[in-house]
Amino acid sequence: MVSRRTVRVVASLLGLAALAGLGYALRWRSNPSPCPYSQRRWIDLSRPVITRSRLHDLLDPRPGELILELGPGTGYYTGTIAQAVEPTGTVHAVDIQQSMVGHLRLRTRQQGHRNVEPIRGDGQRLPYPDDSFDAASLVLVLGEIPEPERALAELERVLKPGGRLVIGEALPDPHFVPLETLRRRARRQGLEFDDHVGTRAGYFARFTVPSAAP
Repeated sequence: MVSRRTVRVVASLLGLAALAGLGYALRWRSNPSPCPYSQRRWIDLSRPVITRSRLHDLLDPRPGELILELGPGTGYYTGTIAQAVEPTGTVHAVDIQQSMVGHLRLRTRQQGHRNVEPIRGDGQRLPYPDDSFDAASLVLVLGEIPEPERALAELERVLKPGGRLVIGEALPDPHFVPLETLRRRARRQGLEFDDHVGTRAGYFARFTVPSAAP
């Protein structure tokens, strides 16, 4: 039989671990940064709310389109998008970490996708001209960017008029961006809220770039 003293010790240790975890999360939240490559296994865990199928349905990638994926990491969603735009469409996958870029290049080649272009780049300064893409996506990324509104402005710039932008967020990501916060930020950058799926704790939201005046 377990003694009361043992129970108290275990409870104390669990409490300390929880506090340490909370402190780490708060520190990470106050210092936006991407998930390091050394923790890449966490990126590939199943995502029950922000699923691949939900992203596909809301982004609506079509054959022949040019799609931008910002912060793809190891490529959890990349293959789904790449398959949808085949045979003539292309996915440009921009990640700030060269190690993620290399991992993604190998993964997509192993999956048989030849229409993915992984490059190292900064979401706050995208290396593309205006009106380049039909659609764009970023999942669990916006809160990691030091200047998220600058990134939203860049996404608005590189999307074509009428272009679609889907952003995914979910708890317990320490950089989680609530939907209402996201809508305010996007509105300030000229992006129009269109639709969303999910809950307050995890969602995909779709925005559009206003079409050019006739």
